[in-house]
Amino acid sequence: MRLWTIHPKYLDRQGLTALWREALLARAVLLGETKGYRSHPQLERFRECSAPLIAINSYLSAICAEASERGYSFNKDKLCPHTEKVVIRATSGQLFYEWQHLLAKLKSRSPEQYEKCLTVTAPESHPLFKIVEGSVAKWERIK
Repeated sequence: MRLWTIHPKYLDRQGLTALWREALLARAVLLGETKGYRSHPQLERFRECSAPLIAINSYLSAICAEASERGYSFNKDKLCPHTEKVVIRATSGQLFYEWQHLLAKLKSRSPEQYEKCLTVTAPESHPLFKIVEGSVAKWERIK
C-alpha cells in the first residue's frame, strides 16, 4: 500500500488508479472492516491525526478530483461527505523520498509522464498534507 504524500497530479494512469483502490482499502481498514493491513505503516499518520476518517475521506476526494480533471470516471458514490478541514503534517524528507520513488517507477512504466515530472523543481504535496522540514518518516520502508 502506498498512500502518496505527493500530489496525485504527478501520477500516471496506473498510479492514480492504484492510489484510488489503496485509499479505499485504507478507509476500510480505519473503519475496522478488514482483517488484513490493519497495522500497515502507511496508516500511522492517519491514525495519529485528530480525525482519521475525515482525513482519509479528504485524501480520497483529492484523488477523485484529479481523476475527474483527467476525464476518468471514478465512482464518486464511494466518497463520504465531509465538511471539516483536516491537515496532516508531513516532512520535506518524506516528500523528496516519495518523489524519487515515483520517478524511478515512471521511468520504466510511463516514460512520457517521467519526462514531464523531470521539469518539476519542487513537487507539490497532496492537499491533505502540510509540509514541514524534516527527514523521511519513521514508518517509511526505505529501499
